[in-house]
Amino acid sequence: MPIAIVFFVQYAYAIIFLWVLVEQLGIPIPSIPLLLTAGTLSATHRVGHFYSLLAVLLACVIADSLWFALGRRYGGSVLRLLCRFSFEATTCVSKTEGYFTRRGPVTLLFAKFVPGLSTVAAPIAGQTGMPYGRFVIYDLAGSVLWAEAYLLAGRFFGDVAKRSAPFFHWLNHFAFAIFVVMVLGFIGYRIFKQRKFLTQVRAMRLEPEELKQMLDTAAEQGNIPPFIVDLRHPLDYLPDPRVLPGAIRIGPNELTAHSEVIPRDRDVILYCTCPSEETSAKVAMQLHKLGVYRVRPLRGGFDGWKEAGFPLQDYIQDVPTSPAGTVLTSIQPAKTVPLL
Repeated sequence: MPIAIVFFVQYAYAIIFLWVLVEQLGIPIPSIPLLLTAGTLSATHRVGHFYSLLAVLLACVIADSLWFALGRRYGGSVLRLLCRFSFEATTCVSKTEGYFTRRGPVTLLFAKFVPGLSTVAAPIAGQTGMPYGRFVIYDLAGSVLWAEAYLLAGRFFGDVAKRSAPFFHWLNHFAFAIFVVMVLGFIGYRIFKQRKFLTQVRAMRLEPEELKQMLDTAAEQGNIPPFIVDLRHPLDYLPDPRVLPGAIRIGPNELTAHSEVIPRDRDVILYCTCPSEETSAKVAMQLHKLGVYRVRPLRGGFDGWKEAGFPLQDYIQDVPTSPAGTVLTSIQPAKTVPLL
């Protein structure tokens, strides 16, 4: 038996616990290959299925409880930190916040199956004020579903492999190499996907200084200013509810579903609070496909504008109606408030 397999079998539960713990703490090392390997070895009874599951659940509860507490205390700043380590930052905050808005704690049942949602689900649950007891119940249930899906898949593969002695011998000999290839494959695919997305973002985004100049020029010449859209989720307003001058608050789903409210004769600027402008860039690309071409994400989003020292406004909530008759929540220009 290869020494790598001997080592894994001897320290299997400690390895599973530490590996899953590190991943759930936000380091992007995939646990799926490890769970599949443990499940396959359980077919030969070298690794116990029940104890492997316990190791996974213990790691998930510790990591998720920590992020839950940090999310409750620090809110959006914790989410932005997590997304900087995530290969799936294009979806990690906006999707999870949307899921919690629609489904509440049920989100925790499937969050670990969705790349990018697994780690941020716990701090968002804390940020929404979910009771810790309810969080633990749903989080444990979701962790069981996630772990069992891959442990049982590995067990099924191991049971099938045992029926062919030559294949099982080959699999046993090259198990470690297969495991390494799976891990590198998962990481490589995520890196490729993220780099492709970021390349598209960089080609589209607008610098805060450029937007400030556009607003100043429009004010001096009496022209119509750019159409600025605040895409932030309601949870993101808690730290600072102010907006960019003249910004309209429209959710990402509302904006793409009712693109007729967006003017085609002037620049459309989108901003959010996601790292690398993920939500803004994704919506901008969707609008491009719908025929809205003069649309660009703001580099740095709300935080980039704020850090540059540019003015922000209080907002007045209004309820205008789109041409399609759909009610949208907007922010009308209000008194400019100096940056604190």
